[in-house]
Amino acid sequence: MDADTALADADLSTSILDGGRLDDAVTRAGAALKRRQNQDGHWVFPLEADATIPAEYVLLEHFLDRIDQPLQERIGVYLRGIQGAHGGWPLFHDGAFNISASVKAYFALKAIGDAPDAPHMVRAREAILAAGGAERTNVFTRAQLALFGAVPWRAVPVMPLEIMHLPLWFPFHLSKVSYWSRTVIVPLLVLMALKPRARNPRGVTIDELFVTPPEKVRDYIRGPYRSAWGRFFKGVDVALRAAEPFFPKASRKRATDKAVAFVVERLNGEDGLGGIYPAIANSVMMFDTLGYPPDHPHAATAWRAVRKLLVPEEDRAWCQPCLSPVWDTGLAGHAMAEAEGAASGTVDAACVWLRGRQINAVVGDWAVRRPGLPPGGWAFQYWNDHYPDVDDTAVVGMLLHRNGDPAHEQSIARARDWIVGMQSKGRGAFDGGWGAFEPENTHLYLNHIPFADHGALLDPPTADVTARCVSFLAQTGMPADDPVMARAIAYLRREQEKDGSWFGRWGTNYIYGTWSVLCALNAAGIPHDDPAIRRAVAFLLETQRDDGGWGEDEESYADAPPGRYKEATASQTAWALLGLMAAGEAENPAVARGMAWLAAQQKPDGEWEELPYTAVGFPRVFYLRYHGYKQYFPLLALARFRNLRRGNTNRVAFGF
Repeated sequence: MDADTALADADLSTSILDGGRLDDAVTRAGAALKRRQNQDGHWVFPLEADATIPAEYVLLEHFLDRIDQPLQERIGVYLRGIQGAHGGWPLFHDGAFNISASVKAYFALKAIGDAPDAPHMVRAREAILAAGGAERTNVFTRAQLALFGAVPWRAVPVMPLEIMHLPLWFPFHLSKVSYWSRTVIVPLLVLMALKPRARNPRGVTIDELFVTPPEKVRDYIRGPYRSAWGRFFKGVDVALRAAEPFFPKASRKRATDKAVAFVVERLNGEDGLGGIYPAIANSVMMFDTLGYPPDHPHAATAWRAVRKLLVPEEDRAWCQPCLSPVWDTGLAGHAMAEAEGAASGTVDAACVWLRGRQINAVVGDWAVRRPGLPPGGWAFQYWNDHYPDVDDTAVVGMLLHRNGDPAHEQSIARARDWIVGMQSKGRGAFDGGWGAFEPENTHLYLNHIPFADHGALLDPPTADVTARCVSFLAQTGMPADDPVMARAIAYLRREQEKDGSWFGRWGTNYIYGTWSVLCALNAAGIPHDDPAIRRAVAFLLETQRDDGGWGEDEESYADAPPGRYKEATASQTAWALLGLMAAGEAENPAVARGMAWLAAQQKPDGEWEELPYTAVGFPRVFYLRYHGYKQYFPLLALARFRNLRRGNTNRVAFGF
């Protein structure tokens, strides 16, 4: 940092402490967030992934021959706009070339009508061929290509529909994979068994993307294998491929019926199967393949659920992977509680809306491991009753508790009981932690089957989700020496990295995880001079940028250094600051510098810009940009800093 920059930063840091500028930043940010609140009290912001979801939606319309050309042309504008300088498409803003995303985007653009000799298509094709061609895409991409006849079905690992018959004790059972895998797999099993061919009315093909003609490729399913399990399961795949044609037809019919019954039970209205695009799209194709007419109630409902994910903009359109209203409302509610008081009308309305979304009647798939545990969680989406989310439940529970309305007490108690019941058991490394949707979803060998080349088949406990549960339980009165809390805190201590950080499974990455755990340890009453807290503080201080902000690359899930990026982002800066304040560092000059950076980056309308992605669906596979993160997290950080200064304290009183 040169002398002029240091002087400018010092001036900014001093100005943020004068009160007036800080109050103004909080006021404008709060007003901006309130403008986005819906009349019924909830918030929902767009949730953006990479090119794969809008590209798959385009191909879905061609599979069904329900082509909405004006919509497709607007999706084409979006896809061309996010093409990378490398010629292909990345998994996140300004990311590296990804072959699977690139093949899907190219296929979609060609289906929309882009000429193969157009410059952007030539660049994409050259990049794909240089990376090994479409034959080197991942399993889900090859399954999509097989539906269009672009590759033979042997390009896809064998997953017999008869999986539906397997007993719970069997090494592979649907309850042993994550909820998102389960809801995607079940309708896909029907498609893989019946092997339908897309209507594809324009006859679009992508043979030009293959280095070797698709029919001549002999190594679609190959290593590198991550362990000996991979080689074993490759052998199982070979054996199943030989045996599958001889499976009894009656058994397959019963398996089909079970798969359809599974989907119909979890159809979830217009929020769709599992509330996630891949599962919903597979359910649409399943019903179509089974001969359901478009106006059949199940088929029509699934189609509306897909369409609900579309985001039409002025000159472009795109498709979301899912909707995030409960998450957005819980997080925005915490920011507004900090900015204008927990019992304000804004927060009251959010809490009433949230309380009405609690899942109290449906016993979801989590009950396979926890029979007899009463429901009481919240989903991530508007509705997803079979799959409440532990993380959302903790965030919402803390907001209802902070709001203080006695009408919330029963909801909080039900949420607390459900979260306690969902804690992972056993003597292994995961004991005491929480996964996002189910307990003991830790059959790690399944991440090595050929179908799981993405390595994200499971939902094991993670530090960030566990931290949120600790924060909620502590905020609502559970002492640190309670056996539930003691096991959870022990898990968090085991999970701390050598550099003092914690891994962030659902947010990017070590900044997110470290913030989450520091909040939990503070809420549980762990002294701020505890060695684990001091190491975490050191990590955050070491990763602060010269400009005062923080940023972290999505590539930190691979080999990029933790907590670092070429630029600061509003959400990651807010997380670092919230973590430092939870650790008792509100008076540290680094916090003032960070607050000054947030205030300097705020736009006149009270909002922030943030192009980099700062969240994750599956590390190294699927990343997310929550459009709300850049709004409510900076507000939460600025308002908390203001409130600590007003209260002349460095102790954060809440779990979040």
